[in-house]
Amino acid sequence: MNQLSKILVLCFVVVFCGSIAIAQKKKASEFIENGINKFEEKEYMEAIVSFNEAIKVDPDAHQAYYMRGNIKQKFADVHGAMKDYNKAIEAKSDFSEAFFERGNIKYLLQDYYGAINDYTKTIELNENNLDAYYKRGQAKQQLEAYQDAINDCTKIIEKDKDNVDAYYLRGVLRIEYGQLSEGCLDLSKAGELGDLKAYEMIRERCNDVKCYPSDFE
Repeated sequence: MNQLSKILVLCFVVVFCGSIAIAQKKKASEFIENGINKFEEKEYMEAIVSFNEAIKVDPDAHQAYYMRGNIKQKFADVHGAMKDYNKAIEAKSDFSEAFFERGNIKYLLQDYYGAINDYTKTIELNENNLDAYYKRGQAKQQLEAYQDAINDCTKIIEKDKDNVDAYYLRGVLRIEYGQLSEGCLDLSKAGELGDLKAYEMIRERCNDVKCYPSDFE
């Protein structure tokens, strides 16, 4: 076989393999789409079957791992979900949603440092994910890193001035940190925005005159 023939054969092999890979990815996306539809219809077992098929066709189908992990999480299979989120991140290193959900699993398992790392990575990839700031604040609360947790709530409020959950959590954090007047004012704002449990906390913790700034006395 002369040199030209070898080059032509090599080109054919490359094109042929590329075509197979494209066809496999297309078939995997069809399984993923079907799985997502089943997921939205709450037909979870059928969805898992579709995601399994997608992974068989394309072992790097990050979306299939992620969605299968979400289903496992719904059924409290936290270790199975963690494994799937790990695979999703291996297949797509900038998959912010997978980092966030893996952080939630670590939080449930009381691995607060690990959860904080995943929430931080989520924020690095998507700074507008306010849920990641909130959950990171909760994880920091568990570690009694109150000021850092307060800072996360403040970042949420800077981006969404009517975020009731951030006001409530920041109010609780400030009270736990000894900032009574500021915490009670945050709880008042949360109540104003519609969080009734904020008023329960106010009744329990904010009825002492010492809770209020001097200009309110």
